[in-house]
Amino acid sequence: MKLSHLKQIIGYLQNFKKISAIHRVSDTIIKVVFDKNDEIYFNMMRSNSSIFKCQEYPRSKVYNAPFDVILAKRFNRSNILNIELLNGDKIIRFKTSVASAYKEEITYLQIEFTGKYTNIIILDEQNLVLEALRHVDLYSSFREVRVGQKLLDVPNAPFVAKEYPLQSVEKFLFETYEKEQNDKLENLKKQKRAFLNKKLKKLQKLYEKLDSKEELEKEATLSEHYGNLVLANAHEIKPYATKITLQDYFDESEIELELPKAYPNAFLISNMFFAKSKKAKQRAKHLHIEEESLRSKIDHIELFMHTVSMAKDISKIELLFPKRIQNKKVKVNDSIEIFWIEGYKVQLGKNEKGNIDVLKNARAKDIWLHLKDQPSCHVIITTDKQNLPENIIKSAARLCVDFTTTAQDKFLVDYTPRREVTIQSGANVLYNKYKTIEVDTRI
Repeated sequence: MKLSHLKQIIGYLQNFKKISAIHRVSDTIIKVVFDKNDEIYFNMMRSNSSIFKCQEYPRSKVYNAPFDVILAKRFNRSNILNIELLNGDKIIRFKTSVASAYKEEITYLQIEFTGKYTNIIILDEQNLVLEALRHVDLYSSFREVRVGQKLLDVPNAPFVAKEYPLQSVEKFLFETYEKEQNDKLENLKKQKRAFLNKKLKKLQKLYEKLDSKEELEKEATLSEHYGNLVLANAHEIKPYATKITLQDYFDESEIELELPKAYPNAFLISNMFFAKSKKAKQRAKHLHIEEESLRSKIDHIELFMHTVSMAKDISKIELLFPKRIQNKKVKVNDSIEIFWIEGYKVQLGKNEKGNIDVLKNARAKDIWLHLKDQPSCHVIITTDKQNLPENIIKSAARLCVDFTTTAQDKFLVDYTPRREVTIQSGANVLYNKYKTIEVDTRI
């Protein structure tokens, strides 16, 4: 925070007479409701502190630490007696009082935008620390911040700060929030794209290393031929030999082979070649399954990266990357992507196998979603409620579109309880008694 901006913000804050409510909305952000409904947020992140306004900032959890208890007790429904910049430095000090039946209690709320030692400190009339967002000991700073200790003043800055006039303090506070959110969003996007790109490169490398069907079939034929040659030349092969010479019965040429290990007799050598031939045949036969699986995973990651790139706010990124709960007993299905929307579990098939699995494991009351009249991933919302909130359905429908296409357009998504969906074959279904919701990926 610039000192010049704080001076102008102080002038703005001096219009308020009361603190109606105050609490933490995140680990480092304090929400203060002035008078009746003027909400201002103080972001006390070290080296990146700020003051901002926004339409709504979601509360991550309810905090009940000693700091939060004292904060609520001393400042909820309190009267503001004075607001100043302490010693002309980057420290906002509120002098407040709470009128009780016994006596008037004077308390200071000191909000310090001092870089490394950015802090919120609650003080009594004698300047004794009642509580603080961050406690500081003498090993970290010359200025101790500890409950019951008197708080020393911060030395004045050894320079004259430049002036940066603001046309509108309120506009500046809203713009500060927008800039912080945009910067945070871009950083999150960059971080998550890098994470996904690492997974993508790994999958692409595996895909590129896949054997060709022709090479596997050629290997199968050759290994089978070697197995037959070993049997035909069994009488010439010595026990535990690591190199053998075989005479080909087709053209009477000699073939020299180096064995992977010593075998006690020729029959075990021939069995080794026949097993190798069988394995190559099986791989050639099922190669398309492995190719399809890797290809579908690559396509899914590419759609995932596109969805991250197109995210308009941080909440979308948080939805796409829910915090994982470590549970070794639960086996992870890598064909299904799991999201959480306001506590509702949402499962999405990454490929045909994933689509089959989400359908098979869903319960009757769960909500099933699919793009209308065109191929798409299958999405299941786990619920036992009769009426699901529309915003949950809309968010799940958006995921259904995002993980099906990168097109920017309007799409229709059908949804219905799982009991209304009949599986025909694989992931092909018939359904009735459905509703339809529109998703516009352009906004």
